[in-house]
Amino acid sequence: MTERPKSSREQSSARESIVFVVEDDPLMRRALSNLFESVGLQVEMFGAASEMLQSKLPDVASCLVLDVRLPGLSGLEFQTELAKANIHIPIIFMTGHGDIQMTVRAMKEGAVDFLTKPFRDQDMLDAVVKAIERDRERRGADRIVRDLQTLFDTLSTRERQILALVSSGLMNKQIAAELGLAEITVKIHRGHLMKKMRARSLADLLRKAERLGVRHDKP
Repeated sequence: MTERPKSSREQSSARESIVFVVEDDPLMRRALSNLFESVGLQVEMFGAASEMLQSKLPDVASCLVLDVRLPGLSGLEFQTELAKANIHIPIIFMTGHGDIQMTVRAMKEGAVDFLTKPFRDQDMLDAVVKAIERDRERRGADRIVRDLQTLFDTLSTRERQILALVSSGLMNKQIAAELGLAEITVKIHRGHLMKKMRARSLADLLRKAERLGVRHDKP
């Protein structure tokens, strides 16, 4: 493969990211390694799904280029195993024997793309860039939720109750009646939880509560 210039999009995705490849054909592994390294991507190669399962994956934006037909655990079976293990890595399938049924199953279970060999280098690079960006966005969203959960954990039991009632649309007076409190007490608790949740406004607080899945369960 000849050296090709990197697009700005490819350069952006190459930073702090890695492509995992599971492919039993050593010639294809080498070709893919050369392709990804030509745009500055880190690559980690595996000859079988079991090899990747035994490895500790780095905590960076990544994607998996996965052959459908592998010795032992097949690519589609490996996709299922990763989901069971709560590993949400975007997958790009490749196969020389693809059919509609396999494609539908792979895409339904969250695959980013399904490329038939021989594929164009640019098609593979486009799929990898898209997959890495998807993983980066997911990781960013997960990080926001973790940070919000840390703030939520600082709330008292009463503040959590009030947050749930606020998120259900109740006004201070209604919350006071629901909890058997004075309205001024509700206002004080609400002010405290706003500060602890670092909410700039009621709308901001409601967005954060929604991200956390906070809701009032009626008895």
